[in-house]
Amino acid sequence: MMYRQPAFREDCLEVMHDLIRSHPLGSLVTASPHGLIANLIPFLVDAHASEHGTLRAHLAKANDHVPVLRDDPEALIIFRGPQAYVSPSWYPAKAIHGKVVPTWHYAVVQVRGRPRIIDDPSWIRAHVDALTLTQEQGRENPWAASDAPEKFLAGQLKAIVGIEIEIAAIEGKFKLSQNYREPDQLGIAKGMRDDGAEAAARLNELASQRHSK
Repeated sequence: MMYRQPAFREDCLEVMHDLIRSHPLGSLVTASPHGLIANLIPFLVDAHASEHGTLRAHLAKANDHVPVLRDDPEALIIFRGPQAYVSPSWYPAKAIHGKVVPTWHYAVVQVRGRPRIIDDPSWIRAHVDALTLTQEQGRENPWAASDAPEKFLAGQLKAIVGIEIEIAAIEGKFKLSQNYREPDQLGIAKGMRDDGAEAAARLNELASQRHSK
């Protein structure tokens, strides 16, 4: 299991699902007879399909991972949120005692479960529609699968298989300065923004606020 210090441990299912939704490109890792195999895949999470939620995705049929997944292996899926380097120069404490070192801030969610390959064309089409909707909604001219010629789309869908993973275990780690004093937290957030890491700075502030409550 992932090493998680108490200050950085995240066990709220809703928070972890939100990170998956906002950073859906996960690393799917399984063991094969020839060693570990991994692929980056965009996932959807259905919070209500099982106790901890269910992940859904798709892969090209030609992908070497597919026959491995048909053997019902245990899988690890890693979702990475905002991340940023933290310079010691950002801490007000540096000017007081100098006892600071560089570190790295990040948010990550790890999921474990057993993938199930789905060949049903209607399931695959519904999944592609749902995945497209999550990325296209809010755009001025959103694209939908129905915009493509039906014959062309059918050919594309025949080349993929669906994947469904009922989450057996899920754990989060949000290493975001929760164990620092407020002046240092503010200094870190400002430094991140000055470095252009706005997403990491914002997540850092939200995590610190939750931790202080």
